[in-house]
Amino acid sequence: MLFYMKLTLVLPILLFLGCAQPRLTTQSQQTYTNPLPVKFGDPYVLKTNNKYYMYGTGDGAKNGFKAYTSTDLVNWSPVGQVYFGKTAKSWGINSFWAPEVYQVKDKYYLFYSAQWKVNPTNELENFKIGVAVADKPEGPFIDLNDKPIFDPGYPIIDANVFFDDNGKLYLYYSRCCYKHAVESDVATWAKEKGWFNEIEESWVYGVELKPDFSGVIGEPVLLLRPSVSMSDKQAEWESRSVTSKEVNRRWTEGSTTFKKDGLYYMMYSANHFGGQNYAVGYATSKSPLGPYTKASNNPILEKNTAKGGDVTGTGHNSITWSPDGKEMFCVYHGRTTKTGDERVVFIDRMTVKNGKITVQGPTTTPQDMPSGAN
Repeated sequence: MLFYMKLTLVLPILLFLGCAQPRLTTQSQQTYTNPLPVKFGDPYVLKTNNKYYMYGTGDGAKNGFKAYTSTDLVNWSPVGQVYFGKTAKSWGINSFWAPEVYQVKDKYYLFYSAQWKVNPTNELENFKIGVAVADKPEGPFIDLNDKPIFDPGYPIIDANVFFDDNGKLYLYYSRCCYKHAVESDVATWAKEKGWFNEIEESWVYGVELKPDFSGVIGEPVLLLRPSVSMSDKQAEWESRSVTSKEVNRRWTEGSTTFKKDGLYYMMYSANHFGGQNYAVGYATSKSPLGPYTKASNNPILEKNTAKGGDVTGTGHNSITWSPDGKEMFCVYHGRTTKTGDERVVFIDRMTVKNGKITVQGPTTTPQDMPSGAN
């Protein structure tokens, strides 16, 4: 009886307290802060069916690629492994890098770099570019062929595909530094200082791509390379990996191309991807295969440690738009003091006006959510 009396007294109180609790309301997220909780290098973002999918080089690179998905560009959920290499049909055996995915009608095509198993001379860098296809952006992606798209006779990485207004397709890629020593003022300077006997370089090329992605049309065209003369303003920022005595290579890689108001913009990265000096510049042209002219305001994205920040190694970017399509974003990887050598993803606003690109980053302070994000 005593237990019953206590229970009858307590229940009304609990019910009252439960009714008296204020109703919780969900408020929209107002800001985000870089870096995002995604450990990727070479991030590429695809928007399809009102969702974003991010692919990159990272966990899973030894045998393929993983991906993430988001509705607002800020909050990302893992999708899992979307492509598996080293299968019976795979041409690549390791070093699966820099994936980019494009939607063509109801199919999704994954372009990527990998070490080609056909390597009769046992080259240390035998990288080529291939393509895989899937019915969904989440995969699974299956190689179209058991070989790369084409073999230009040297190692290549960092595929980027541009779909022009006239229906033509163009494949851009980076010729690796491997066994590509180039004479330049910087090379002479470094040798005189006793630092390096030679400087190897990577260059960006472009070539027309067959509509079915089975091969290329014509011969590749050289589009971008590091400056030959040290008097060229571009030489300073493109040569920092050498002038800091970091490594005997100068890179031009990680290109991404878009078109606005009749002008072709090619963003690219220079310096060592594993170092602090990785940075982004761009060049413009009136034709998809050049000639391209490097911008006077390069680099447009670089480390901010000289300004009191702690972000370094900013590079290999892609571009995307906010959920409502009103804001343009630069998606790239970088490092912070906290993340150490781990490459993590940043997104920052960018503008393109009167032939000039401006990236408002790298940021690590709260930023407004992308416009149209819930």
